[in-house]
Amino acid sequence: MKKNLPSPLTILLFVVILAALATWLIPAGKYDTLTYDSEQQVFVVQKSESTVTLPYAQSTLDSLGIRIPLTNFSSGQIRKPVSVPGSYVQLERNSQSFIDILQAPLKGVIDSVDVVLFILVIGGFIHLFNESGALVSGLTALSLRMKGKESWLIIILTFLFSFAGASYGMAEEGLVFYAVMVPLFLRAGYDLLVPVAVIFGGTQLGTLSSFTNPFSTIIASNAAGINWTDGLVQRLILFAVTTAVTIIYIVRYAQKVKRNPEASIVYQTDGLKPSITESTATDDHTGSIGRKNTLLLLVFLATFLTMIGGVIWLHWWLLEMSTLFLSASILVAFIQRISEKKFIHTFVQGAESMLAVALIVGTARGVSIVLSDGNIADTIIYNATQATAGLPPVLFIISLLLVFIVFTLFIASSSGMAVLTMPIMGSIATLMDIPGREIVNAYLYGMGIMGFLTPTGLILPSLALVNVSLKAWIKFITPLLLILLGICIISLIIGIYL
Repeated sequence: MKKNLPSPLTILLFVVILAALATWLIPAGKYDTLTYDSEQQVFVVQKSESTVTLPYAQSTLDSLGIRIPLTNFSSGQIRKPVSVPGSYVQLERNSQSFIDILQAPLKGVIDSVDVVLFILVIGGFIHLFNESGALVSGLTALSLRMKGKESWLIIILTFLFSFAGASYGMAEEGLVFYAVMVPLFLRAGYDLLVPVAVIFGGTQLGTLSSFTNPFSTIIASNAAGINWTDGLVQRLILFAVTTAVTIIYIVRYAQKVKRNPEASIVYQTDGLKPSITESTATDDHTGSIGRKNTLLLLVFLATFLTMIGGVIWLHWWLLEMSTLFLSASILVAFIQRISEKKFIHTFVQGAESMLAVALIVGTARGVSIVLSDGNIADTIIYNATQATAGLPPVLFIISLLLVFIVFTLFIASSSGMAVLTMPIMGSIATLMDIPGREIVNAYLYGMGIMGFLTPTGLILPSLALVNVSLKAWIKFITPLLLILLGICIISLIIGIYL
C-alpha cells in the first residue's frame, strides 16, 4: 500500500512544533537591529534592553560596520530592520510553549493578512471568470490550434515565468495562473505536475538566477555593501543555463507522460490517472469564441498585464494588486450583466475555494514567528557564520551555499533573509578577500534551490491548488535540483577566482 505524506497544513504544523522545540534546545540570542525613522529622519538601533537614536548619516552606518549607502534607506529600498555586524549577544531563553504553538498559525495569518487577502480576492475573480465560460471556450480554441505543438507551450511559458521571477520577483502572483494553465496542460495530455513545474518552478527558478529582482538581488547587494550590477553578467549567464536545463527536463517528462499516462509520477504516487486520460479526449469545438467571450478574455489578459506593469514600474504590491482584481471582478460582472446577488454569491464562493491556500500561507509565516519570538533565529545565523569563517575560500563559498539552503527552511522571505544575513556575511567576505557578489550569489542560489522544497514557501499552496501531494513533487523535482546544485557550485567556484 502506498504511503502518502500528510496534508500541507499538517506538515506546516509539524514544522511549527519543531521550531518551538528548538527554542528549548538552542541558546537564545540576538543582533542589534537598525531601522530608519522617516518621520524623525534618524536611525533607531534596537538593542536587547534599550533603544538608541543615532543621526541619519553615512558616518553612522560606517561606524556600525553596515556598508549600505545612506540613500537606500530614505528611498525605501531598505524597509526591514538591518542586523548590525558584531553585535550578537546571548539572551535569556524565551522557550515557546504549547499556547505559543497554537497561536503561531493565527499570528502568521495576521502577519500575512495582505497575502491572504490577495489570495481570497484572486479566488473570487477566477471563479467569477470561470462561471462565464469564456475560459473554457478560449482554452479549447487554443488547444485546437496548438495541437501537436504543446511542447512549445512549456518552453515559452517556463521562460516567461522564470524571466518574471528573475527580473522583478514574481512569486505570489503566479498563483493566479493555475486556473488557466491546469486545464490547458491537461487538454494537451500532460499530468498535474506540469503546470506546477511551469508556474511555480519557473518563478522559483527566477529566484535562483535573479538579475534585477529588487526583493532579493538589489536588497541583498545593498545590504552587503556592493553595487547590485556587480555580477550581473554572471547571473544572466546562469539564468540562461538553468532555464534551458529546466525547460528540457520538464518537456522530457511531459512527453513521457503523454506517450504513457501510467509513467506519470502523479499516477504512481497519488493514483490520479483519470484526469490524464480524460484530458486527451477529442472535442467537437469549432474554435469559435464569440464576441462576449473575446471581450472577457481581453479583460482577463489586460488584468494580468496591468498587474505585471504595476509591480515593475509603479511599485505596486499586494494591496494594489488586490484592488486591481476586485475591480476586474466588477467589470466581468458588468459585461456578463449578472445581478448583484449572483455576483456576491459567485465571488464569495471563489474566495471560499482559496481559504485552504490562504491558511497554508499564514501557517508558514507562523514558523518564522516562533523562531523570532524564541530569539533563536539570530543564534542560528551567528553559529553558522562562526563555523564557516575560517575555511579556505572555495570551501567557505560552498559551505555558505549550504548554510543558505538550510536557512531557507525557516526563512522563506528573500528580502527578510537579505537584511538579516547580508551585513554580517558581507563583513566576513571582506576579511576573507572574497568578492561580495559571490556572497550575494550564494544567498540567491541557496534560497533558489531550497525554495523548490521548503514548506514555509509557496510550494504547498501551489500543490494544494492542483491537489498533488508533496511526495509526488519531491520525486519529480529531486533529479533537477541535483543538476541545478552542481551548476551553482561550479558558478560560485569560478566566480571567486574571476
